[in-house]
Amino acid sequence: MSLYAMQKFLFALNREPEVQRRYAEGGETRAALLGAYDFTEEEREAIDAGDIGKLYVLGCNGQLLMHFAPLLGIPWADYLEAMREGVRKYGPVRAGIYAMTTGTDEKVAGV
Repeated sequence: MSLYAMQKFLFALNREPEVQRRYAEGGETRAALLGAYDFTEEEREAIDAGDIGKLYVLGCNGQLLMHFAPLLGIPWADYLEAMREGVRKYGPVRAGIYAMTTGTDEKVAGV
């Protein structure tokens, strides 16, 4: 898993207008942008799809995700629910500071 690469990408996406433009353009432009990072296929698919829940389960920091959500047009309440749904759908957070050690019944960290 390349958690560092995902978080580095999200940091750039949240702060750099050119990265935002390339991501928003989609298609080959987005594919080239994502290809510059060392993602697994699962990570690349989650980022490409804007799957907040999956990214959370993969270990992405909520501070980074909470800025990604508005870029996707996701309101705050839906962002919080997307993280909860990610845990229900994909299982416990696998890595990072929110990693869950006792199962999916745990409250989503910080939510």
